[in-house]
Amino acid sequence: MGERVLIALGGNAMTAPDGSASPADQRQAVEGAMRHVAALISRGHQVILTHGNGPQVGNLLLKNQMAADVVPPVPLDWCGAQTQATVGVLILNALGDRTAVVVTRTLVDAMDPAFRNPVKPIGRYFTEAEARRFRELGQTWWEFPGKGFRRVVASPEPLEILDAPAALALMEAGYTVVVAGGGGVPVVRRADGSLTGVEAVVDKDTAAAVLARAVQATVLVVATDVPAAVTGFGTAAARPIGRTTVEDLRALQAAGHFASGSMGPKVAAVLRFAETGGRAVITSLEHIGDALAGDVGTFVEG
Repeated sequence: MGERVLIALGGNAMTAPDGSASPADQRQAVEGAMRHVAALISRGHQVILTHGNGPQVGNLLLKNQMAADVVPPVPLDWCGAQTQATVGVLILNALGDRTAVVVTRTLVDAMDPAFRNPVKPIGRYFTEAEARRFRELGQTWWEFPGKGFRRVVASPEPLEILDAPAALALMEAGYTVVVAGGGGVPVVRRADGSLTGVEAVVDKDTAAAVLARAVQATVLVVATDVPAAVTGFGTAAARPIGRTTVEDLRALQAAGHFASGSMGPKVAAVLRFAETGGRAVITSLEHIGDALAGDVGTFVEG
């Protein structure tokens, strides 16, 4: 009997090696990634997929900005929903029958401190004049010296993957399910109990840890472009981290070994899942099969 495996696909699974996100590049990258997923399914594992959407949302935001004088820009939660569907269709076509995509909402707290201090950069760099134009629409833009101005938004903590029950029902019916792409569309609950989208993004790795619990996954795999997390990244002292414990990995995290914009969120996600009794792995797509056995990758068990 196979495992119930949740795979969180990184941006490298949806773009060319140089980061290009043209439609042809995205299609080719997804098809390559799904060959590894199909191999797991053929071994009897039940797979749930989630994915990033940074380049795709960035492209939509650029279209918003270029056409702002012609059509009203669509809100960020709409961009998230659109990219869930776009990437989802590529996965559907690559994996074939018995695959389903759930456009997914993620509940966040309207009072989350992140809304008072937006720090998550999204989209491309622009000139000061262009940034000023969008600040007038209520957006927050920061200057990044030497690069230009970039929009920043809130990245609140995910509380609940609201559409996980739909994913579970499809899984029980034998489908491979794609859920919570891009961390899910962030929504808050109004005073009357209704839901509304917000201008924010949810970290997809953090959301994957919440989703893994909701869909009763036995293993969380955070797929990236390296075989394992390392200490001393970028230095001559760099060393891969293999099998480890929650306590040891958390100590390395506290010592500053994992950058906040790259490996940091992945380590935080596997810790979040493993510290409540799960098993989690950070590895590359081509090593997932061996990683499930604990032979490759950064493998942590609660």
